[in-house]
Amino acid sequence: MGVTELGKLIPDNLRRRVNFEQLNGKLIALDAYNALYQFLASIRQPDGTPLMDSQGRVTSHLSGLLYRTINLLEYGIKPVYVFDGKPPELKLIEIEKRRRVRERAMEDWIKAVEEGKKSEAKKYAQRALFVTNEMVDEAKRLLDHMGVPWVQAPSEGEAQAAYMASKGIVWATGSQDYDSFLFGAPRLVRNLTVSGRRKLPGRDEYVEVAPELIELNDVLKALRLRDRSQLIDLAILLGTDYNPEGVPGIGPQRALKLIQDYGSLDKLMNTVLKNVQFPVDPFKIRDFFLNPPVTQEVNVKFKEPNEGEVIRLLVEEHDFSQDRVKNALERLKKSMGKAKGSTTLDSFFG
Repeated sequence: MGVTELGKLIPDNLRRRVNFEQLNGKLIALDAYNALYQFLASIRQPDGTPLMDSQGRVTSHLSGLLYRTINLLEYGIKPVYVFDGKPPELKLIEIEKRRRVRERAMEDWIKAVEEGKKSEAKKYAQRALFVTNEMVDEAKRLLDHMGVPWVQAPSEGEAQAAYMASKGIVWATGSQDYDSFLFGAPRLVRNLTVSGRRKLPGRDEYVEVAPELIELNDVLKALRLRDRSQLIDLAILLGTDYNPEGVPGIGPQRALKLIQDYGSLDKLMNTVLKNVQFPVDPFKIRDFFLNPPVTQEVNVKFKEPNEGEVIRLLVEEHDFSQDRVKNALERLKKSMGKAKGSTTLDSFFG
């Protein structure tokens, strides 16, 4: 449910498939937590166990961050990772619910591993994902050492990324979620950190996943919505991170028709929805999407990689292969130099 339901209303012809070369030279604000969860979900052993070092510390997030970031840079794409800050009070109930779900999945995963049920173990392992504070700190350290900028949001990372895109600090936001539009991002690039072959859930089939570009104005026009406020009201009916269940009995098409006919949530609350009890004040949700806390002054400057520190973090602290890390560093330096056809690092750091 939630904002995923909103995605069902976006016509396929608005999802413009783009290749990485078409994004050359573009500065894109990536939802860091979104990316880290994707790395934890995809970089795993057959039984669902994440990559770990000799001390049992998870390293899937570091591996994904290193190689996927270099891949983007090799195409001339300039990623800026945006990290979540303090979650809004509106989200606390949902966060607690997700925590309980993950704890149960962790228990089921451990049991499946002990019983040798690999397929079940992998399924539960992906549901038991936790991005810890330690993982976040390590991710920031790695980005610093790589010379790749990151931004600490005061609250929701997607809100910060959307603000940066709306002000022209970056060209677009990069995330799997559609919240970016609710926060005002003019462009959303999906699948940047998950492109490639993806296994369909519960099936022995794979699909090719390519980046897709969606623009907010196109979405509003296609859905015949006046402005972003109406899009937010539509999302509230379907469910957001702050009211995940939405309004029972109202699916995407009916929700869209209601907003088109009545114009706003305000009018619906006095008519169609007068007996509906929302777990969270829907008008507070709308106001948060329209006016989220953001940092207005941000630094997105790229710097020269610190090879010694990258090796210290990955090889000495976490047992990565020194040869592989050194090869990755060579790719990193070359990729920064190739941006916009440049052959020097200096022109990339402007």
